[in-house]
Amino acid sequence: MAESSRNGPQQRTIHRSASRQTVQVIQPSSPQSQPNKPADYVYFDRSSANFSEDAQARAKAAQVKLEHFYKVAVDAAVERNGRRVELERKLQSDTLIPEERKQRQLQQHGKKESTFLRLRRTKLGLDDFRTVKVIGKGAFGEVRLVQKVDTGKIYAMKLLKKDEMLKKDQLAHVRAERDVLAESDSPWVVQLFYSFQDSSFLYLIMEFLPGGDLMTMLIKYDTFSEDVTRFYMAECVLAIEAVHKLGFIHRDIKPDNILIDKDGHVKLSDFGLSTGFHKKHDSSYYQRLLETAQSGTSATPQQSSRNSVMVNSINLTMTSKDQIATWKANRRKLAYSTVGTPDYIAPEIFMQKGYGNECDWWSLGAIMFECLVGYPPFCSESTHETYQKIMQWQYHLVFPEDVHLSREGEDLIRRLITSSDKRLGVEQLKKHPFFYGVDWETIRRIDAPFVPHLRSITDTSYFPTDELDQGTEQPPAESGGAGAKDLAFLGYTFKRF
Repeated sequence: MAESSRNGPQQRTIHRSASRQTVQVIQPSSPQSQPNKPADYVYFDRSSANFSEDAQARAKAAQVKLEHFYKVAVDAAVERNGRRVELERKLQSDTLIPEERKQRQLQQHGKKESTFLRLRRTKLGLDDFRTVKVIGKGAFGEVRLVQKVDTGKIYAMKLLKKDEMLKKDQLAHVRAERDVLAESDSPWVVQLFYSFQDSSFLYLIMEFLPGGDLMTMLIKYDTFSEDVTRFYMAECVLAIEAVHKLGFIHRDIKPDNILIDKDGHVKLSDFGLSTGFHKKHDSSYYQRLLETAQSGTSATPQQSSRNSVMVNSINLTMTSKDQIATWKANRRKLAYSTVGTPDYIAPEIFMQKGYGNECDWWSLGAIMFECLVGYPPFCSESTHETYQKIMQWQYHLVFPEDVHLSREGEDLIRRLITSSDKRLGVEQLKKHPFFYGVDWETIRRIDAPFVPHLRSITDTSYFPTDELDQGTEQPPAESGGAGAKDLAFLGYTFKRF
């Protein structure tokens, strides 16, 4: 400061060659220009103008990571303090509990919080899990049956390629799936235990549901009786309601995503296309389906499929039972193709003019039709024809004469596969005559019509593993530094306590 005072008012530049940073030290031209400051007061004009683009990107990444780190830390501290205050308030209000017991409960609470903090600090990685078998493959990654090395517990591990997520603009979908699973503790939603990442993959460690999915059952049994259909549709109503109560729309309700647990009850999975009511709907997936439909093309053998099986062309005339059988034989391949199947998607989603959770009830109606009839109501030989039928559903919703449905069953389907403003809501659904006799409070505790017969905790006989290449994808060696790819998935890590 003394040196600056001797030299008088001036402007000089200090160069720091190591960081290539330029800092300007500016003094006012006269003491009168800043009456509240001394004459030798030094001003620093900080500028990033001379930083390289790489340095600026790294600086921004560091800023975002630091902000996220401290936000998580502060939020966790606030939540921890809130839990302590709530417990103290509860104990103070209960005058029947002796002080000694209150102190013991507070000590136990403290130990539990310490255990929780240790769990949060534990870093999980791929090496903590041993792969038992690959049970699903796709364009974005694969699903494995894994065993945790230290505990021996069995999980389903879903791997998603970061590069593919970025390339296909799936960031919002990936985040929505993780958020739904992390926020849910519903028995109707597959439970997420951990999520973590490395330089190449995102990992979701979920409960393993050994009964397969509803699509596998439909392929095996062709159709269900109305009693069996009533059971599965009632459980699906409660599962979809649970997702809606979390503030999300599933948007991809189909038999493939209705999983069967060890007791034969259903749970919803695959929330990769779900969206929150509070967020702007991301319609990129449906835009892709729409473009495919309008171009009149269907999934081709050149497109990678989720189970690594080429998709054969499907020729279907609804009057031919042989060709319906051909369609059913290719059902899994069609559903797992990159383009996907629009069979269960509501027309308002294709229109992209905004929609609400009622689109999930349309999908339920299409599944109910397939359970009772043997195929979805608008299935065709190409996605283009399926799309056209869905958009003009009034002319194409036809019940075949050789399938006899009850009046209540047909009425419920017609009240779900209809315009969104006339579609039944959850409370109306529960009161519909088709569900007469259903005890909505206890249905998950009654015996299911189908209970998987399992030989071991790693039994995968209800999954089509025979047609899958059992070679597992391995992440490449870690490279130094974290780029924009890692920044895009900041905050993905989760541990359930």
